[in-house]
Amino acid sequence: MNRLAITLAAAAALGLASAASAKGNAESGKAKAAQLCAACHGADGAKPSAPDQPILAGQYYDYLVQVLGDYKSGNRSNAIMKGFAAALSKKDIEDLAAWFASQKSALHFQR
Repeated sequence: MNRLAITLAAAAALGLASAASAKGNAESGKAKAAQLCAACHGADGAKPSAPDQPILAGQYYDYLVQVLGDYKSGNRSNAIMKGFAAALSKKDIEDLAAWFASQKSALHFQR
């Protein structure tokens, strides 16, 4: 019985570790964002340089992954974003999404 509990605990720990790694690395995303995104969206994604550019900070991780994937595949159309997204790997997209999702934003109600 004790052996079964240890095996189940180990399996759960491995499952959590793989789920966490699938969410991207925010620090890697920060570095990539500084190279590709900061000029239009701001360093933390909260200060776009023009009103037609969205705030990325505080957006949902899954939404950012979906949108960047859609720009990359052509399912979403914007000439500038398609060019940037075309060069991104799946890991880059996950890392960028982790970075922007982790940032504070005025998009959320502040208490």
